Amino acid sequence: MRSESSLAEDHQRLQSHYAEIASLAGGLAHEIRNPLSTINLNLDLMIEELDDTDSPANRRLLQKLNVVRQQCQNLDRILNDFLQFARVGSLKLRSADLNTLVRQFIEFISPQAAEKGIDISPHLAVNLPPVMVDAQLWRQLLLNLSRNAMQAMPSGGVFELQTYLKGKSVVLDIIDNGQGMSRDTQSRMFETFFSTKPDGSGLGLPTVRKIVEAHGGTISCESEIGRGTRFSIALPAIET
Repeated sequence: MRSESSLAEDHQRLQSHYAEIASLAGGLAHEIRNPLSTINLNLDLMIEELDDTDSPANRRLLQKLNVVRQQCQNLDRILNDFLQFARVGSLKLRSADLNTLVRQFIEFISPQAAEKGIDISPHLAVNLPPVMVDAQLWRQLLLNLSRNAMQAMPSGGVFELQTYLKGKSVVLDIIDNGQGMSRDTQSRMFETFFSTKPDGSGLGLPTVRKIVEAHGGTISCESEIGRGTRFSIALPAIET
């Protein structure tokens, strides 16, 4: 197990490494968002004017404008995902009980899972040592992984979260019994901008990996088509 001071030193080095990237990303986002906002505003005005007309030509034009607006919304979502990816290095680490964070997340995600016919099954080990965690980023990590799991179970299923101690690491396994991934997808899933979804940004899993690595941890995945997927995240335990 590693001391809090040692983990803090690693965190400091990672922050320095990511600071310039985050600054560049923020500037890029600002330059894109200004014209994008203008485009969206003008699209809304044009759609509002055409919405009251009944001519076939205007209806066709309205349909095209709605497609453009949808693509602008997709661009804004991708931009948000990119900013999240670039800013992962700005952590606010605190000593935390991983089980508590997992229980809080389960409470948050349970209504959405119930709507999709998904049962959440926690198996949390007792007396785990604490870990150094940025609670907000950890919540985002869990949200990204749970979103993927739910999308892999369109007809419902079981979503398991297991914690346990392995050597000097506290481990969280996130398991679904959904569609699973091919070997090719598994080999590329952490690549920036790689996605198997038509509307995916390709930044969800790369962001997850970056969050884990920024915490000094590791992430691995096992998946099989038709049987489901298991992500295992190991974080350094704090000496107590």
